Amino acid sequence: MGEIKVIEKKSVLVLKECNDFLSHLKLERRLSTYTSRNYKHAIEMFFEWLMELEGRPIKPDEVTKAHGRSYIIEAQSKYSRRTLRNHASGIRTFFKFCLTRNWVKINPFHNLTLPKPEKPLPKILSEKQVFKLLEQPILEKDSHQGSSFYALRDLLILELLYAGGLRVSELIGINYGDINFTDASVKVLGKGGKERVTPIGHKSLKTLSKFRELHVKDSSSNTPVIINKNGKRLSIRSVQLLLKKYLNSAELPSDLTPHKLRHSFATHLLDNGADLRAVQELLGHSSLSTTQIYTHVSVARLKEVHGLSHPRA
Repeated sequence: MGEIKVIEKKSVLVLKECNDFLSHLKLERRLSTYTSRNYKHAIEMFFEWLMELEGRPIKPDEVTKAHGRSYIIEAQSKYSRRTLRNHASGIRTFFKFCLTRNWVKINPFHNLTLPKPEKPLPKILSEKQVFKLLEQPILEKDSHQGSSFYALRDLLILELLYAGGLRVSELIGINYGDINFTDASVKVLGKGGKERVTPIGHKSLKTLSKFRELHVKDSSSNTPVIINKNGKRLSIRSVQLLLKKYLNSAELPSDLTPHKLRHSFATHLLDNGADLRAVQELLGHSSLSTTQIYTHVSVARLKEVHGLSHPRA
């Protein structure tokens, strides 16, 4: 098979079909210049590979399914999965265009099996970064930028998100009747209306008790825990904004969402030896495969530590 090479010079192939296809993208489909350029590059790379494979220029109507399969197999050693999938999409669209004009009899890239896209590992905060984040509400109060209400309420929000691994929707849905003050746990309503009980830790419980004592007049069963100054249940958007504020004040990445605290919760548990099944239950995942992404994060973190710390890494 021909070796795939990234050729810096202008493509040796100037296909009339390709030029017509690019005109179609620009004038009829009105795709961006960036997309058209990427499609052109993908088509050129493929036909240059074909020419090296066969020892002569190959016309579109000579391309077979076998050519397409071989290219996908060999290209995996050259391109990332994402790039290869993009290339295959561009070439497949080109042959689809050729089919509509009866220039070819088959689309050699139709229904070809492509490598699955890489799943990006979820972004997380380190344990040290989480502790720095949790310091921010009290630091703002001490620097006279906040009040006791907001300091304790915001600290409670951050602690519950991290200590319980909660979704924001679960967090703001908590009422005082859902809190078990004896064993420091909370009952939440998760996805699909599924209830689960998750520990929140004694530190979070202490913050909750102090907030209730100082700032809550009515803590009956149906009273929301996470409230604004008027005692109304806080919105998801409000939680997102206050997290962003504290990330900025802690000089941490501001693009991290409340859900990333849930990712951090799961990863830190696994880093410290927790059982995967237990983490699944704590997160409320119906399938273990959903939870397994966090094992990849933990392994990645271990490799990073090994690379930085081991003398033979």
